[in-house]
Amino acid sequence: MVTPMEIKTGFMSRRLILGTSIASAIVFFVVGIIFWGGFNTAMEATNTTEFCISCHEMEDNVYQEYLPSIHYSNRTGVRAGCPDCHVPRPWIHKVVRKVQASNELLHKALGTINTPEKFEEHRLRLATNVWNQMKDTDSRECRNCHDFESMNPEFQRPRARKQHLNAFESGQTCIDCHKGIAHNSVRHLLSDEDLEALEAPNPDFIREVPQMYIDGLAKVEAKEAEEAAAASLVKIEAKAAEKKRIEAAVASALASQSNNTSGDSATTQSASSINVDWSKASSRDVTLFYPGEASIEWVMNGRDHGGARPFLKGGERCVTCHDKETADMGARIVSGEVAESAPIPGKRGSIPVTVESTYDNEFLYMRFSWQDAEHVPMPSVEGGKMDPKNSMKLALMFATDDVEYAGQAGCWGSCHHDARSMPDTPAQDVLTASGLGERLDLAGGVTKYIKESRTKLEVKGRRGKPRGGWDKLKSDEELAAEMSEGHFMDIIRLKAGENVVEDGVLLADRKMAGGQGAEFDASLNGGSWVVIMKRKLKSDKEGDISMAEESLYNIGFAIHDDYSNARFHHVSLGYKLGFGNAEAEFNATKQ
Repeated sequence: MVTPMEIKTGFMSRRLILGTSIASAIVFFVVGIIFWGGFNTAMEATNTTEFCISCHEMEDNVYQEYLPSIHYSNRTGVRAGCPDCHVPRPWIHKVVRKVQASNELLHKALGTINTPEKFEEHRLRLATNVWNQMKDTDSRECRNCHDFESMNPEFQRPRARKQHLNAFESGQTCIDCHKGIAHNSVRHLLSDEDLEALEAPNPDFIREVPQMYIDGLAKVEAKEAEEAAAASLVKIEAKAAEKKRIEAAVASALASQSNNTSGDSATTQSASSINVDWSKASSRDVTLFYPGEASIEWVMNGRDHGGARPFLKGGERCVTCHDKETADMGARIVSGEVAESAPIPGKRGSIPVTVESTYDNEFLYMRFSWQDAEHVPMPSVEGGKMDPKNSMKLALMFATDDVEYAGQAGCWGSCHHDARSMPDTPAQDVLTASGLGERLDLAGGVTKYIKESRTKLEVKGRRGKPRGGWDKLKSDEELAAEMSEGHFMDIIRLKAGENVVEDGVLLADRKMAGGQGAEFDASLNGGSWVVIMKRKLKSDKEGDISMAEESLYNIGFAIHDDYSNARFHHVSLGYKLGFGNAEAEFNATKQ
């Protein structure tokens, strides 16, 4: 007879795979659970921000940079710690990352980055390693929280909408654009070749644009169009009211003058000498911004400007991404945060301007209105006024698409890194020694010029070369050919203090003469400037652009307010001017 103990002993001794008994399997199972629990506990213990900053190399350097960032503190209260960005969630990838971390323990022991100086010495290499890892995984850790497919363009700025749509279609990933968002950025220290390779789109990352994103894009664009239409209606009503007020004021003044028997003249506001019915003009609000040292070379250099690739490779216009954020751009630049090495304390970063446009059979009329500002002295100039004779100058530049960059950047193509007051401006003795003074006006330094007048532009500043191309001037014969092909910019400028109108042309340099093709009327009343321009549509003068109703033209304008000069002005992006053409940003309507 078999006893219960014998039965139990026999069951536990039963052999399984590879001769292992059930008892042994149970022991291994229990030990495995204990081992796995201990291993996983250890994994998670080393997977916290507190563990990451337990060594002073991390706490004293990158952690201090992380604290002010939006990943540490934000309006929603969602915090992304060190492992959220630097440790994968999938188990296998997490184990691989932990194994790789053993190399970090080695360098901890060696003291490779145990001082701030050593850390800065290795920062670019360390950052590049992380960027490359994120690039290889399609920014996997970023997408744990920021999923492309969940984005709603209704809550994004115009530039973000454009760039995210481009990311869907071209195969770009988060880290291509979002470097330096939690730690000090060293992106600008990469070579042009490395940066180009690192940020190049990857066809494997191309995604189908979700219907939700398409619907959101259509919704926000419809909303903005509705708001623009409402604002336009308000302006039309205001113009009609303004016209009635003017007519009433004129009638009252005439009546007062006819009844004045004492010989005293009536006090009336002088009317403009340029007569046009502004109630028939179109209107658009534009914000001019302080550009600092952001030259066309700066725009085209990926280390300076994240939009360089879309500009150069995709032919994007500056206005496409930046039209609605010029005030923010001006604030960043004027403060010295970007593209300005010598900020002027108190200078305003932007000027909102209302621009009205209309035309008749002979002339284009434009009216510019904006608020004046308190005087802010220029610290480097005695008396604080760079141009004491003129508290305000207004300049406009016109060009066709025959001028390279004009269609994308407007007059920005004439602003170079080696112009006067810019970072790479040549010294006066260098200008004199060049021998180009006989062909260029170099008396006050290098003026504006366009690429068509030079054999080469240095964009990147490789090996310490000055950026620009002031000394790479083409021959007189080549310049004449460029002019005959329409490769120039047409300039008109008002110097309000001196009441001088200048008409000029820009190719090899800026040549200004007496104004014959334009008239201006300017007034400053109640702290507001109103400047009216009247310009001939047709001209047979060399350097003037003749305009036709069926064509579009590139236009940019600048305001030198507060006695400023050179680059210390406020500028517009490049816009399109048309005549009864809805595709134009400035769509002049006919009288």
